[in-house]
Amino acid sequence: MNILVAGGAGYIGSHVCKMLSKMGFNVIVYDNLSKGYKEFAKWGDFVIGDLSDSQLLDIVFKKYKIDAVMHFCAFIEVGESVIDPEKYYINNVYNTINLLEAMRRNKIDKFIFSSTAAVYGMPTKIPIEEDDEKKPINPYGKSKLMIEDILEDYDKAYNFKSIRFRYFNASGADPDKEIGEAHIPESHLIPLILDAAIGRRESIKVFGTDYPTKDGTAVRDYIHVNDLATAHIKGLQYLLDGGNTNYFNLGSGNGYTVKEIIETVKKITKKDFKVIEVERRAGDPPFLIAKSDKAKKMLDWDIKYSLDDIVNTAWEWHQILVQKKL
Repeated sequence: MNILVAGGAGYIGSHVCKMLSKMGFNVIVYDNLSKGYKEFAKWGDFVIGDLSDSQLLDIVFKKYKIDAVMHFCAFIEVGESVIDPEKYYINNVYNTINLLEAMRRNKIDKFIFSSTAAVYGMPTKIPIEEDDEKKPINPYGKSKLMIEDILEDYDKAYNFKSIRFRYFNASGADPDKEIGEAHIPESHLIPLILDAAIGRRESIKVFGTDYPTKDGTAVRDYIHVNDLATAHIKGLQYLLDGGNTNYFNLGSGNGYTVKEIIETVKKITKKDFKVIEVERRAGDPPFLIAKSDKAKKMLDWDIKYSLDDIVNTAWEWHQILVQKKL
């Protein structure tokens, strides 16, 4: 099977590519390197290209006789999406539609889509289930929900089959230390704390200590990137075996406070660093925890990595990251 991985030089995409390759799939990485790294495209053939380039997509689909497409090409910064929504709607919506059109022209009808827990907005109950109300509160979440709705319509009209995976907090790194998280700018909590532990930043800020949680800080659900990758491949196999369009939460089902994450980092790194408590950020809910029973049941998927595993693999990778000056 020939699988095109759009965004395969990025964080989650590269981990998926490595796992696909290990399982015997032929991988074609398609990435414009605006956020990814060429050195992360170690598995399969690499094509540098943008999803807006219809002509190149047609060439690639014909050359490699693609069987299915996996999509990891979104911009993901919530704050930036509020400041510059046009950027998010062009890349996350328009360019994705362009990819879908190219797939249909080339008679490719199996698609794995990287979505987000941001489609739910401010949750009305915890844990969050797939059919809970979806009211995204920023252009990033809205852009992902738009594509989710489009995929439903494509299935009804064109028999175009897709799986949408709604991530919670993707974290950790490849245990072999070949690839890992390297966002510029970095906005995810664990690598930011690791920056403080390794001395790349003077301190770590805790936004809000008055939430109705065990220690007053916000609770989030962290899932290892390899657990995410496993789910994607199980979703791909589900479609290849004739499965229908569907959608799944991907989270650990466990919630950890910001202070618990900080203490776990201190324990694993054996480093101390300055922690500054500041006011809440607007729009941050107290709890975000996934219910992922649907994926476990339908895809035979399960969590293998603990929070300690997440932080330990992230820390091992982070030290390499600093050496590489990424």
